[in-house]
Amino acid sequence: MEFLWEGFLQITWQQAVMYGIGILLIYLAVKKGYEPALLLPMGFGAILVNLPLSGVINQNVEGIGEVNGIIEWLFDVGIEASEALPILLFIGIGAMIDFGPLLSMPSMFLFGAGAQFGIFFALSTAVLLGFDLKDAASIGIIGAADGPTSILVSQILHSKYVGAIAVAAYSYMALVPIVQPFAIRLVTTKKERCIRMEYTPGTVSKGMRIAFPILTTFLVGLAAPQSVALVGFLMFGNLIRECGVLGTLSDTAQNVLANLITLLLGLTISFSMRAEAFVNVDTLVIMGIGLIAFIFDSIGGVLLAKLLNLFRKKKVNPMIGAAGISAFPMSARVVQKMALEEDPGNIILMHAIGANVSGQIASVIAGGLIIGLVSAYL
Repeated sequence: MEFLWEGFLQITWQQAVMYGIGILLIYLAVKKGYEPALLLPMGFGAILVNLPLSGVINQNVEGIGEVNGIIEWLFDVGIEASEALPILLFIGIGAMIDFGPLLSMPSMFLFGAGAQFGIFFALSTAVLLGFDLKDAASIGIIGAADGPTSILVSQILHSKYVGAIAVAAYSYMALVPIVQPFAIRLVTTKKERCIRMEYTPGTVSKGMRIAFPILTTFLVGLAAPQSVALVGFLMFGNLIRECGVLGTLSDTAQNVLANLITLLLGLTISFSMRAEAFVNVDTLVIMGIGLIAFIFDSIGGVLLAKLLNLFRKKKVNPMIGAAGISAFPMSARVVQKMALEEDPGNIILMHAIGANVSGQIASVIAGGLIIGLVSAYL
């Protein structure tokens, strides 16, 4: 048993902290049901990569030479070399989204844009706190409330905080039911939260549903070329859903592909959660900035709705603005739940879903814009 004791002696206090973080992520996934498909593999991966001389990362073994570790290999191939895993995940996400409510209520596009305010607020905060621009931009994108976009942007900009950004983005996505009600109540009154909205579903033709992802990719690609990979794969997944001739592939993308990529992505990103790179003051600061970004995303969307109400006869329930973040469909459900708590019978779910899917598009556009602006500046 001497070799086992020697292994224990090699554990550093930083690695012990990472074991605790890994167990916490697993607890949140299993006990609380917070994003289990991602937090569970991230938590378990955090334990794997922090075991002394772990075989899941590359190392030199005496008498053998260099031995490749599976998690480091997945990171090099799936994220470092091509950002393949987060981009491929967008195919599954796109296949899950029904843009019908948004297309029948085009005004909901505004809330997707308004709820990205947290990105730029967090970016500015990170710069003021002394982070490099590329790191500050990567931290700011946590405010997109979109885990794959956060990973992709931070990797393209070569941020050294990929692990902390990924943990912050997905943790706060999972905590939307806790964070958003707090943020919404900060800037709304009970009377505003009780506003009722009529839903008159417009007719969205099959042709429009098919044309929308193609047109969106074309227009966004011209306006923000760096977002083509994000928007293009998202819209390709949606095109598979809406074309009507690839039902089996649509089901596969929504379930098998999305679940498999999410599982692999969770394990892969844990490579960035090695103790020496993760356990530091900067990580705590990033988690704090990420929380601020999420709060200001919601506040930005709500304030935009309140501004629009100054010019509208038919008032918008300002909580709809908060649903403009990318966390789909959690945010829409949270807004509907709050509406029912304030006024039983108040159904604003379809409006919230319209704003929520708009947030999906807005978040990937914002990611592309951040990459383009920062790369041009640097």
